[in-house]
Amino acid sequence: MPHLSHLIDRAAKIAPNRPAIGYGAKTVATFAELEDRASRLAGYFINRLGLKAQDRVALIASNCPEFVITLAACWRAGLVPVPMNAKLHEREFAYMLDHSGAKAIVTTPDLATTARAAASPEVLEVLEAETPDFAKALQSERYTGPSASPDDLAWLFYTSGTTGRPKGAMLTHQNLMAMGYSYFTDIDSIAPTDSILHAAPMSHGSGLYIVPHLMAMAAQVVPDSRGFQPDELLALLPHWQGVSMFAAPTMVTRLADHGATAEADLSPLKTIIYGGAPMHVGDVERTLEVIGPRLAQLYGQGETPMCITGLSKRWYADRSHPQWREIVGSVGFPQTAVEVRTDETGEVLVRGSTVMRGYWRDETATAEALRGGWLHTGDIGRFDAGGFLHLLDRSKDLIISGGSNIYPREVETVLLDHPTVAEASVVGAPHPDWGEQVVAFVVMRDGKALPEAELDALCRERIARFKRPKKYIALETLPKSAYGKILKRKLREIIDLP
Repeated sequence: MPHLSHLIDRAAKIAPNRPAIGYGAKTVATFAELEDRASRLAGYFINRLGLKAQDRVALIASNCPEFVITLAACWRAGLVPVPMNAKLHEREFAYMLDHSGAKAIVTTPDLATTARAAASPEVLEVLEAETPDFAKALQSERYTGPSASPDDLAWLFYTSGTTGRPKGAMLTHQNLMAMGYSYFTDIDSIAPTDSILHAAPMSHGSGLYIVPHLMAMAAQVVPDSRGFQPDELLALLPHWQGVSMFAAPTMVTRLADHGATAEADLSPLKTIIYGGAPMHVGDVERTLEVIGPRLAQLYGQGETPMCITGLSKRWYADRSHPQWREIVGSVGFPQTAVEVRTDETGEVLVRGSTVMRGYWRDETATAEALRGGWLHTGDIGRFDAGGFLHLLDRSKDLIISGGSNIYPREVETVLLDHPTVAEASVVGAPHPDWGEQVVAFVVMRDGKALPEAELDALCRERIARFKRPKKYIALETLPKSAYGKILKRKLREIIDLP
């Protein structure tokens, strides 16, 4: 199986003048230009900074054209990109930079100050996109040395664990190539004239889907806002063809509920692939009425990127199927690249060519996650008689809000640092727009009043803003089992939210 840089070399020879990267309505790089800029940035990393094969390069960046160029440069030089969620706190960036041993950082102007403050002593340079320094790096001598091998790392994907400490899933070129092949088999087709609109973070699912679009020699398009705005998305559609987009369910419903969507010409919009959480069947029905049969779904994790189960558009279009509501309410059936089963407890297990090599510098967590030759996802599910997987719960109590993962224990640790907090437990509660929101139950010491403003300020200081509790509830005691385990099920039952 070839390495990812092969995809860019191939496109530069076969379709040199075809758009490779768009920014807003404009093409900012053809495939020939992408190959040249990637080779020159690779030369800068190797010859100027002295980086060696498999050294790590962190991306602390908002969505931008330079994100694609940096990935391509790393793949060309055999370096390992470490994309990070742009919404994280400085302390979280600092931990991942130190843990990964990143030797360089590529950032964007909005995050440059934070990136420099978070940089560990091992970081040789913080290279800021859209500056003369970045432009100068792209004038470096082209790198002509050996590229990566298929078994080399191609992406270090940091994903939080139940301890609150992020773990780096080691994804190889072979893993990501297999993911790309599975996209064509199980999710959707891509024509060379098509494009993907990166409105969701490129550090996660949207960025991973760069790979199948490179395979098809299709364009990567970054909105001017670098994020998701329904008006902007609709305005961009006439400028690109065969547009696909990866989105969290909340983004899909926001687009469907946006007043202008129903009246817009959606003919350039080909597919919206959603993931991160299932959509309610009612939301699916309403969305299909507005945008037509353009939905597809995937269920995956950073440890097996974008590839556990899925549903292509045809399943959403076939409203005559007698089990249609059950099917679209599931997370689909196993993708071609993997085997999926549940164990005796209902935990979803996966093995196949997309499953990570293991966790970076964490042999204990690797052994636990990959025991018995299967990836233990931590999700609880069941297969119905037709072979479709239905997720029932998350054994790790993961909260997904707006497509972002939030682990309760990480938030609880911050709350427990307040001197008047005796106990704290965090759960997810339904939210009409974001899927879930964070609710904190707090037991105070000596009957003191709940210092909500102080707790909120503490969270702002320690963790990313999107992880902060949206509601605090004071209790005299937390419900517990006979063994002293906090019963989060009981907490969810007493939540009173509008």
